[in-house]
Formats: sequence, C-alpha cells, structure tokens
Amino acid sequence: PDPCLALLPWDRFSAWLHCVCVVGFDLELGQAVEVIYPPHSKLTDKEKTNICYLSFPDSNSGCLGDTQFCFRFRRSPGRKVSLCCFLDQLDRDLPVYLKKDPAYYYGYVYFRQVRDKSLKRGYFQKSLVLISKLPYIHLFHTMLKHIAPEYFEKSEAFLEAVCSDVDRWPPPIPGKILHLPIMGIIMKLQIPTYRDKPGTTPIVQDMHQADAQISMPLLTVHEVNLFRCFCPVFFHVQMLWELVLLGEPLVVMAPSPSESSETVLALVSCISPLKYCSDFRPYFTIHDSEFKEYTTRTQAPPSVILGVTNPFFAKTLQHWPHIIRIGDIKLPGEVPKQVKVKKLKNLKTLDSKPGVYTSYKPYLNKDEEIVKQLQKGVQKKRPMEAQSVILRRYFLELTESFIIPLERYVASLMPLQKCISPWKSPPQLRQFSQDDFMKTLEKAGPQLTSGLKGDWIGLYRHFLKSPNFDGWFRSRQKEMTQKLEALHLEALCNENLVFWSQKHTEVETVDLVLKLKNKLLQADREHLPVKTDTLKKLETHINDIIRALPDDLQDILLKTGTT
Repeated sequence: PDPCLALLPWDRFSAWLHCVCVVGFDLELGQAVEVIYPPHSKLTDKEKTNICYLSFPDSNSGCLGDTQFCFRFRRSPGRKVSLCCFLDQLDRDLPVYLKKDPAYYYGYVYFRQVRDKSLKRGYFQKSLVLISKLPYIHLFHTMLKHIAPEYFEKSEAFLEAVCSDVDRWPPPIPGKILHLPIMGIIMKLQIPTYRDKPGTTPIVQDMHQADAQISMPLLTVHEVNLFRCFCPVFFHVQMLWELVLLGEPLVVMAPSPSESSETVLALVSCISPLKYCSDFRPYFTIHDSEFKEYTTRTQAPPSVILGVTNPFFAKTLQHWPHIIRIGDIKLPGEVPKQVKVKKLKNLKTLDSKPGVYTSYKPYLNKDEEIVKQLQKGVQKKRPMEAQSVILRRYFLELTESFIIPLERYVASLMPLQKCISPWKSPPQLRQFSQDDFMKTLEKAGPQLTSGLKGDWIGLYRHFLKSPNFDGWFRSRQKEMTQKLEALHLEALCNENLVFWSQKHTEVETVDLVLKLKNKLLQADREHLPVKTDTLKKLETHINDIIRALPDDLQDILLKTGTT
C-alpha cells in the first residue's frame, strides 16, 4: 500500500523538515527566535540558542542585502522521532553519504540585512531558517530563494501557507521523480539511491505544464558548486582530498558564512562515495555549544572540519595543523595565481593572504594533469558547471582507485557459502588483518586503476587509523553479517524441517519453532536482504511443524510471538 495514505497531518512535513524558524534582532535580547512553525515543533533551549547565533553572519562579515548559507548543529539527546520506521526504510535506499545522522540537524538560512531608518538600529535584520535532518543543500537553498523574499514582505500567514504546501509533498523516496509544489511553482527532482552508479546525475525532464504552475527541474538535491569552492586553492585539491580522507582537523577561514559553508560542504563531498564520518560544521561561531570542546589547547585538535568567519578564530585556532584561508570567491576571469602552501607560523591574523597553511607532506605525487585541465578551462571561459563536473569526476576516480583494493580484500573475509549449515549458527567474518591487506596491494593495489605514483602504502596505513576507515568498515561489516544471516535463512528454508521434527523430541521441536520465529522477527527488524518468497516458505514450514504437534502445544505456539 502507498505509505502516503497512512500518514497523519504534519507527518509529510516532518519527513522533509523538523520546523521553520524566524530569527530576528532584538535591541535588548540580541538575536532571538521570533517564530517556530508548526507551533507544536519541539526545540530545546540549547538548540534554540544554537539556531539564534548560527542564523546571523558575524558582524565583521558586513553582509548587506541577502545572504544564503547553511550550518549544522548537535541535536539534544533523548528525543523521540515519529515516523521512525517509515523514514528508516527510505534511509536504507540512500547512498551512504546522504544517509541522515540522527545526532545532527542542518539549518538552511536566508538572511536579509537592509538599511531601514524607521528602526532604532537603522537596519532590518532577519533570517528565515529551515531546520532539517536531510543534507539536501541545493533543494533547500532553491526553496528559500523562492519563498524568503516574499516572506519578508508578507510575514506569518505566508509562512503558514509554505508549511501547508510542504505537508502536501510526497515522502522523500530515493529513485522516484518527485513533484514538490511550493508557493506557485513545482520543484522536480530525483533523490539518488545506493544502486546509482557514482558520478551519474539523474535526468529530470522539464515536462510542459498544462496548468498555471511553473515547473523547476533540479539537477541535484545535495551537490554544491565544487569548482567555485575550490577555485581559490585548486592547485592543492589533491592535498586537500588526502587531508579529508584521513580525517585531519581542518579549519576554513572565510570572509562570509556563505563561502565558509560552501567550502566545508565541498571538502566533505570530495571523498564521495565514501562517507565523511567525523563532525563538520559549515559555519561555526564562538557562541556554538561545542566552542570550548573544539578550541581547547589541552588536547590535540579533534577530527573535524570547521568553517569560520570571526577574526577571533585566527588566534584561537592557531594550534590547528591545517588551515585554509580563502578570500572573496569571485568568478575567475583569469587563471588564479598559484598560491603556495604556507607554514602555519605565517598565519597571524584573518587578514593573512589566502592560501593553505600546513606543514603536511602529501603521500601521493601531485597530479599536474588536473591542474592543467582546470587552468585551460578558465582560459577558455569554460562554464563553472563544466569545471565542477571535471573536478567531481577527478575526485571520484581518485577515491574509487583508493577504496577498490579495500573492498576487494574485505570481500575475501566473507566465509564460503558451503560453510553455512542450517543446523549451526551462521559463521563469523574473518578478522581484518592490516598486514594481510598490505600484501594484496602489490598485485591488486590502486596502480590497476590510477596512474598516480607516490607512497600509497603510507596513505593506507594512515587511513586505517582514521574515523573514515572505522565508519566504512563498520558499515561493510554490518552488510556482510546481514548477508550471512540471510544465507543462513535460505539454507533453513531448503531443509525438510517437518521431517526433522518427526525424528526429534517435542522439546527439541518447540525449541526449533521458537528459534525459527525469532529468525523471522530478526529478518523484519534488521531488514535482512532476504526474498519475500523465502520468508513465506519459512512461515509455511513453521506452521506445518506446529500442526504436527499435540493440540495444547499448537495453541501455545500459535499465540507465541517470541522476542
């Protein structure tokens, strides 16, 4: 049945957004949340405080006019989520890098600051903020661009109408072409699935609309303009890829929240289809609830990427090992000057020249080809989107060359199918051995798919200690363990279980029935990759065994659901 039919009011809204906030400036209180919609949305005081401070640019940014950016903050623990099962089902079909992180919210901001002599401060300052668990940056920025200017003119009733529109949206089902009506237009998009070939973009055709509503096709829901973000430092993209891959602490110092947030999101996406498993903050301020935790000098900087704009951070984060300083991102009409990697001690203030400040020595030799290709594109005035496609393909090929040997080795840890016996517990995966993996690199290493020379072995050794390896390996382990459970279920189904029960005692038969029922519950609870026919066959086996038992036992077993 269509899951849409079972949804209650506001459930559809909740599948996309947690709430919409309006943050204004109060002369006595400072930044304050003026409106939360829908009114029943729950935010803790700590979450509200984070939203207040993260929704306004730092005063030194001098953002006059309209500014769009994004931030990410920790959710307060212990909150119940409605719609949990349904949304988890959708989450499973997503590529790993688009899966929700239940511990975080994203805030998508449209900030307006314009002169207004009628106000005491002389300025109108307000932010419209969408709070969501979904990392669909392009979708929500597009939506805000359409609704925010009108909201600033019309206020609350308009906001109510926007939320009613979102509550009519279909659920965010990956792989389907979705039509999302919002205040007179229809956004058309397709959320990727884990089955899609990495690097391909779903094509959403702009069909002719018979009605008055304008159709707006979105080529992506989550991608940022890679080349625009990396343009100031594109001579160092390969080194930045290594730093992100290894989960190194990174700070992006930028003139405005829009540049800091775009650059942090571009860095996180450059190791796709690998998931970046550490924390990242597209826009981070001194008021953030994790400020002390992340800026302390009593321990090494954590594995996190921070985007900052406040000059105070130039001093506070001086001890961080890798700092990217970017100036105003302008569309390049000429080849940017080569920015050398600078020593950290040269970074005194936020006014320091743009560049990458680090003493990191890359493991791999520099790929001059990608730099030449992008330089040529700038000279020939190649469109920014085309430059981004080239850069994204380059990162994808580099990441795949790196990860394929690991995928191949981890697949070899899977026990052979002939080792799976229906009468024993499923066999365990073999242990990951760093030494055994390193031995495979000589014949089946990244040299099979990449021409890049350098210390690949050193890069792997470093990666195996990183949070990104830990997250990737846990995910693979879970998938393979579930596959073994599924194969074990299939092996059970292929046995004549009724014949077995006739040759064993009642106690053993009851024990078997309870174990089989538990297997069915596990398959449902953990969404094991088992065919529906297999589950139906197992249910038939269970019922046949129960029917062969005495009546009193039949009654008890038919009522027993087990754990």
